[in-house]
Amino acid sequence: MRTIPKETVVDAVAAMCIEANRYLPADVLGSFARAKEAETLPAAREIFGQLEENAALAAKTGLPLCQDCGLGVFFVEAGEGVRLEGATLREAINEGMVKGYQDGYLRKSTCDPFTRKNVGDNSPAVIHFDLVPGESLKICMMAKGGGSENMSRVMMLAPAQGWKGIRECVIRRVAESGSNPCPPILVGVGIGGNFELAAINSKKALLREVDDVHPDPEVAAMEADLLASINRLGIGPMGLGGATTCLGVKVKVAPCHLASLPLAVNIQCHSARHKEVTL
Repeated sequence: MRTIPKETVVDAVAAMCIEANRYLPADVLGSFARAKEAETLPAAREIFGQLEENAALAAKTGLPLCQDCGLGVFFVEAGEGVRLEGATLREAINEGMVKGYQDGYLRKSTCDPFTRKNVGDNSPAVIHFDLVPGESLKICMMAKGGGSENMSRVMMLAPAQGWKGIRECVIRRVAESGSNPCPPILVGVGIGGNFELAAINSKKALLREVDDVHPDPEVAAMEADLLASINRLGIGPMGLGGATTCLGVKVKVAPCHLASLPLAVNIQCHSARHKEVTL
């Protein structure tokens, strides 16, 4: 059994929240550069140049990449041989998230769903736990903004709709979203499982790198097909037209009930902010 002090988790999570909101991942930045070269419309190329400049300024000044610093969403793989000292793991992660958003001067966005009164500290953190073998603790943090989250959907399809129905729903969802999620976007797709698992998997899929190719050739072909189809929509960066509406599509598949075909589409804006740490 390995014991980790509460403060270790709190400090690590606080640092992740600040860094995720200030520094765009290298794979996302690389995709901007490639997309800019591929664009022929001047407006599209200009938008990508502005996105690159924004990322550079955020890194230089310490200011957030976007004014919407999102909700703190965490995917945790906790080893069965790990014990936290001084608090529960949920308490430590939430405390670290609150500390990070406070110390990093990040916008706090959580509010009461009815009165709309701001909670004031961005809590509670949204945490998904997986218990795994071993004595390590892996924490992945995603700063998920409201604009892209609002465009996301969970749908319960009829099994007979199959891949054709899935494909149509994903492409339609992106088309109907238009410029609202601040394209170029990333699209996470959860297929199978049940109502809630499809949604969680669609978001978890967005933690993969932009250029990551799914190890299952059939799923990889689905991702490539969806990406090409979405980019043919011509929405383009910031909805101003162009060849790049989407930087990547990531699919996660799970077995489902024989009477159901759950489908979740989680859309991420161009500011695909995430960070991970293993303790």
